[in-house]
Amino acid sequence: MTASTSRLELPDRATRHAIARRFPSISQRCYVRAKLGSDPVYAATAGVCATAPRLPLLDVGCGMGLLGHFLHACQMLDEYHGLDHDARKITAGHVAAASLDGALDLQHGDVTDLPDCHGHVALLDVLHYLPARRQTDLLTRLTGHVAPGGRLIIRNVLREPHWRFRATVIEEHVLSASGWMRVGATHYPCAEEIRAPLEAAGLKVTIAPLWGRTPFNSYLVVAHRH
Repeated sequence: MTASTSRLELPDRATRHAIARRFPSISQRCYVRAKLGSDPVYAATAGVCATAPRLPLLDVGCGMGLLGHFLHACQMLDEYHGLDHDARKITAGHVAAASLDGALDLQHGDVTDLPDCHGHVALLDVLHYLPARRQTDLLTRLTGHVAPGGRLIIRNVLREPHWRFRATVIEEHVLSASGWMRVGATHYPCAEEIRAPLEAAGLKVTIAPLWGRTPFNSYLVVAHRH
C-alpha cells in the first residue's frame, strides 16, 4: 500500500501557541499544543490539499475544528465546514474560531446530517466508531461530496495483526474511559473495507502508513476521481 503526499512543516512553536490560546480551557490549550506538535495528520492533509485545486473543505468528525485552524495558519483555507456529534467540542470550537472572522463554520450534527458542501473532504479518525455497515454507507455518501479535482482524505486505524494495532486498541479504551470520546470504538476496518466502496464509486485510492512518532496503527487514505 503506497501513497505519495507532499509534506508541509508543522506551524512553529509561536504559531502553535497562538492557536492554542484561542481555546477556552487550560486542558484544551494543552491538548492543542501537544496535538499540533506531534500528530502528522494535519501536515499530511495540508500536503494533499496543496497538490490539488483550492476548494472548500468538508471536515466530518471535526472535533474542535483543529484542522481548520491549522489550514488557516498555513494560509491554505478559503472555506471550511466542520461537523461533529460532540456538542462540547463544537462549543469550544466556536469560542476558538470567534477571532477568525467567520473563516471556520462549525456545526453540531451526526454524519447523517452532511452539509451541502462539495470540494475536498476530510474524515480523520472517525470510521472505527461506526458499525461496519454504516462505515460503508458513509464512505459511499462522502464520495458524492468530492468535487472534480477534489480529494477525499481519510486517516484511520486499520485492523492488522500488528503490535501497533494492539497499542491503538488500548489507547481507544483509555480515551473512552476518560470521557474525551463520548463513544467507544465499534469496528476497526481493514484496508479493503475502505478501498472497496471508494473504488466502486469511481475513485482512485492510495493508502500509506501515517505513524509519525506515535505507536498507533494509523494510515492515510487519499481518494480522487480518475
